[in-house]
Amino acid sequence: MAAGSEGGTVEQAKEVCLRLLAVRARSRAELARRLAARGYAPEVSERALDRLTEVGLVDDAAFAEQWVHSRHTFSGKGKQALAQELRRKGVAQSDAVSALAGITADDEESRAADLVRRKMRSLPRDLDHDKAVRRLVGMLARRGYSQSTAYRVVKAALADQGVESDLIDPID
Repeated sequence: MAAGSEGGTVEQAKEVCLRLLAVRARSRAELARRLAARGYAPEVSERALDRLTEVGLVDDAAFAEQWVHSRHTFSGKGKQALAQELRRKGVAQSDAVSALAGITADDEESRAADLVRRKMRSLPRDLDHDKAVRRLVGMLARRGYSQSTAYRVVKAALADQGVESDLIDPID
């Protein structure tokens, strides 16, 4: 539904938000952007979003917690990538920090190790050692893991495979 230049009513804006929320959880900023794109006046959007917030359907803190848990657990995203995703979704820094605090260094290292083990199974057996290291570290970097975590996890995974590595942790 494309609203005209005067936009739509608060009730129509709430309906749009409810349809969007039925698909997946969204941040307040995401909903505001979608309403603006449909031509709703800012004051109409604010009133609709305020009402949805009052009844608990829009909650950026809960959204951030759910997003971080889901993306870390199922997509293997690291804290850096998750922080960036939350910023893009318009989540307040305080809500993002709180949600990211739920991922401990051990959680992140464990998830990175799982990703490396899975990736190592698909690497060619005759792949050059340095090339394998670059691929594994690069894969973790793209998923938002710190350089030090990536090197530490890859070094440990190679040691588990019986491959001695002269990898030097870039932070050492």
